[in-house]
Amino acid sequence: MKKVRIALMGLGNVGAGVWTILNSNKKEIMKRSGYEVEVAKILVKDRNKHRDVEVPDEIVTTDFNDILEDDSIKIVVEVMGGINPAREYMLKCMDRKKQIVTANKMLLATGGDELFEKADSKGVMFNYEASVAGGIPIINGIDESLTANKIEELYGIVNGTTNYILTKMQLEKLDFDVALKQAQDMGYAEADPTSDIEGFDSQYKLAILSSLAFGTKINVDNVYREGITKIKSIDIKYAKKFNMVIKLLAIAKENEGKLELKVHPTMIPESHPLANVYDSFNAIFIKGNAVGDLMFYGRGAGSLPTGSAVVSDIIAILRSNVDIENFNSVVKNNLWHREIKNIKDCASKFYIRLSVKDQSGVLGEITTILGKHNVSLRSVMQKGREESKDKVTIVLITHKIEEAEINSAIKEIVDLKSVMQIDNIIRIEDFK
Repeated sequence: MKKVRIALMGLGNVGAGVWTILNSNKKEIMKRSGYEVEVAKILVKDRNKHRDVEVPDEIVTTDFNDILEDDSIKIVVEVMGGINPAREYMLKCMDRKKQIVTANKMLLATGGDELFEKADSKGVMFNYEASVAGGIPIINGIDESLTANKIEELYGIVNGTTNYILTKMQLEKLDFDVALKQAQDMGYAEADPTSDIEGFDSQYKLAILSSLAFGTKINVDNVYREGITKIKSIDIKYAKKFNMVIKLLAIAKENEGKLELKVHPTMIPESHPLANVYDSFNAIFIKGNAVGDLMFYGRGAGSLPTGSAVVSDIIAILRSNVDIENFNSVVKNNLWHREIKNIKDCASKFYIRLSVKDQSGVLGEITTILGKHNVSLRSVMQKGREESKDKVTIVLITHKIEEAEINSAIKEIVDLKSVMQIDNIIRIEDFK
């Protein structure tokens, strides 16, 4: 049996999962890859730190050069996270013709071009299945299984933390802060949950997915982002009244030759498969012009699910045409320019919740302004005084309209003396 020596850079949550799978599934990996995989080195910051897995002390190092200068190490797995030194280390490993596997979504989304170009110029493989949706094989699904299709639309629940929070708000009627605290207690959310709840994590992942799905280089700053912090329990209740649920969706679609790329809370029909993705699970729903509708579903995070994707990437390198000894490999880099639509030019249906004074004529004033901006209404709901004798809530559901038009209308509505505040605006996606 042939043997290949690899190195891990990082032994945190994901690194521990990789180590566990490489050892517990050793025979299966040998059968599927044709190689015995030996972990030669593991790079850590602090070798004395307590970890959930036990590894031989002699393979643990705090010196990156122990990996870089060891020519017997053919594959380097980056699971340390962050931008630097991960970026610097991977580039140096590529210079030494080492094959690379990474789970680093932030680095791929913000500086992936440099890594892909370096891999291409050095003829090494650069695999990153674990960077999006943990154990769900979505990268390979798009890059290999769907290559015969023109992907028209992609919708993803790609952040387990926010999906857990929204699930608790929906099913257990919890307020946002309570659901967030529960997510932190369960280990789904970090002490600083900003990246998750403000949509940054989903933004990074959508940049990676849309680059693959539409064959273009995506600057993460061109992906519109909005988090879930404005979602209130009352919005969840109103969604239910309209037979909808609220999810944080990552959306990529082609429209009139341009790409719409956006991450935001979205009301979707209860009947849609994505509406039934609960807790920390992830799902990606894809429309292909030949295959039709597909949904990839599974655990989007965690030590073993993400570790599984990393090990699959290692096996993919071993099973490919790459010559591990002579480093004869080609990285696919056939990308072309695509224009990204500004969010103001994108069209959606909208849910608008307002607090207004309890007086006659208010709804008429609002609908007059909406009409002036070509906004037509599909549904209107008025809730009587509950919190205040002087205030009532109005909920509007619009037909499809461009963001620029709805924003102009909202600016005028806010200036009405009878309108106390716009409580929330949520986009609606009916997948039609």
